[in-house]
Amino acid sequence: MHTRKLIWVVAAMAALAIPTAAQAQQQNAPTIKHVPIRATSPVSGKEMFKSYCAVCHGLDGTGNGPAAEALKTPPANLTRLSLQNGGKFPAIKVANTIRGDVAVSAHGNREMPVWGHLFMTVSGGHETEVQQRVANLTQYVESLQAK
Repeated sequence: MHTRKLIWVVAAMAALAIPTAAQAQQQNAPTIKHVPIRATSPVSGKEMFKSYCAVCHGLDGTGNGPAAEALKTPPANLTRLSLQNGGKFPAIKVANTIRGDVAVSAHGNREMPVWGHLFMTVSGGHETEVQQRVANLTQYVESLQAK
């Protein structure tokens, strides 16, 4: 009888010491670390993409960035925008999305930063520089389109 009680006590203690699968998954789930925006050259769409977009969309724009798995909704594959738009790159839509003028349902609760506001900050409030950043970043995304 004493041995049976001891086995139950040890089993109960072991069960309490092992986190549930859900707890373990939650503890090991990747998280997004929010860091201040770093100023880059407004003339280089590639540099801005690498600094601001690649963490989620990947360096190649396919949506495989290191932070992608931590997002509720996977990042868009930016290389397929033209294909999804009848072969024409949706430049205005992309620019408006970058600026934050368009709500993107795939971004849920706006996991994607509103770059227009952030660009205004790093541009010292100069709207023309913000426009330059958005235009050059849009052109770079266009260059990533699958042929």
